[in-house]
Amino acid sequence: FTFAGPPEAVEAAAHALVDAALREIDLRTHQGEHPRIGAVDVVPFVPLAGTTMEECVAIAHRFGRAVAQRHDVPVYFYARAAARPERVRLPDIRKPQFEGLGEVIATTHVPDAGPSRVHPTAGAMVTGARPPLIAFNIELDTADVKLAKRIAKEIRESSGGLPAVQALGFELTDPPRVQVSMNLLDTSQTSLARVWHEVETRASAERVRILRGELIGLMPLDAAVQVTADALRLDGLSRDRIIEAHFIE
Repeated sequence: FTFAGPPEAVEAAAHALVDAALREIDLRTHQGEHPRIGAVDVVPFVPLAGTTMEECVAIAHRFGRAVAQRHDVPVYFYARAAARPERVRLPDIRKPQFEGLGEVIATTHVPDAGPSRVHPTAGAMVTGARPPLIAFNIELDTADVKLAKRIAKEIRESSGGLPAVQALGFELTDPPRVQVSMNLLDTSQTSLARVWHEVETRASAERVRILRGELIGLMPLDAAVQVTADALRLDGLSRDRIIEAHFIE
């Protein structure tokens, strides 16, 4: 879910989301492909329209402590709100997943707020503050998940690939397909067009074509402008060349 508004309204909406999700979701019966440690896995606060990163960090800390107290759920702070350097990266916190968190919650995963025990149905929650992130998937015309996982490993930053890129390879069904699923943490370092090119080059080397891209949630206007500039090789294209941008505060 992506929602935006004044800080007070966004914080209240995040609490409402947590209340509803924890009533309905039981992780003991949940199965899926994506790593997670909680029914409400991660709640990032992102500064927009004059809101500062410092304000978002304060909101994340206040929100996380309130959730921990209200729901008896262990909470971790990440990204700009991280309380310790080893918790800046979300994958490092998620690594044990819900099923393995209980084994490490008293050692490497002592919560930043809330009890040092996993909630039986809700698991744990991560919250923090960060710049805008683009969740972007590329679907390949193959059922070879090993290929998707290899491409993901080659392009993600943690394996020596593209800066500010997180990536995993997943299987899809109906029909059988695979995708390279990515988070682009900073498109000023690695653009959508660069990611597409790197995935397409590796897939083509295995005679596999790209079927489509998939944007999850929203993306910043500047990232969309950047894609257009890269695709059309337009030098100097910026948002001030976009008509609608002149009417956006």
